[in-house]
Amino acid sequence: MTLESRWIEGPDRPIEVKIATPTSASATGRLIIISHGLPLNRGGGVLASRLLPELAERIASEVGWTAVVPSLSGVGETGGTFSARGWTDDLAAVIDAFIDGSSMPSLAGFGLGGALCLKAAASDERIRGVVVMATPANLALWCGRADRFALTCEMAGVIEDASSVSSEQLVDEVLALDPLGSITTIPPRHLMIVHGADDSVVPVEQARMLVDAAHGHAELRIVQGAGHWLRPDPRMVATLLGWLERRS
Repeated sequence: MTLESRWIEGPDRPIEVKIATPTSASATGRLIIISHGLPLNRGGGVLASRLLPELAERIASEVGWTAVVPSLSGVGETGGTFSARGWTDDLAAVIDAFIDGSSMPSLAGFGLGGALCLKAAASDERIRGVVVMATPANLALWCGRADRFALTCEMAGVIEDASSVSSEQLVDEVLALDPLGSITTIPPRHLMIVHGADDSVVPVEQARMLVDAAHGHAELRIVQGAGHWLRPDPRMVATLLGWLERRS
């Protein structure tokens, strides 16, 4: 297994990606693109995608999938600032850069990254399946007041100055991801929703809302005792690896 850094051409600027590639002996020829969420903690924009390459390495070494982790605009070393429309375009560019006509990629996303993946799959039939983790179904509730949301984004470092952007437009573009509308279009492609039972940021009921919107055509995995930050939870990792292994 190898892990490499690369820059790909994005719609407005280069996008930093990490790529975990399995050994030739274990490779399945499958591809998954993993999207980070929108960091809400102070300075989180620098760190949002840094924990995911370790997950990508596990995927490559244990189930033989190639795993790609992009840093979307305003995150990691990728320049620019956050907007849901910009992130949508960034993810589309990453999909186009790595897709192979012989292999349809799957997507996985944490938090808002899950809503982003659902939106991408709704508009791109090349996507084979989607896993979302701790993803809000009600984005209006998740964003809250527009001015406070913009300030939170500034605190996280994904936008430079909240006063220089339209907070209403920032939120409107997030709402346009429309996870409940997007997920209805994805079956019969594979879907899994993973959520912490004790998530205080996105209540677990929202995971059930996503399942209902998919008319039951989605696997639901509730991680007992887990909160919102699922990435470090070994049960989440095992659940994702198992789902990928069944799709190989």
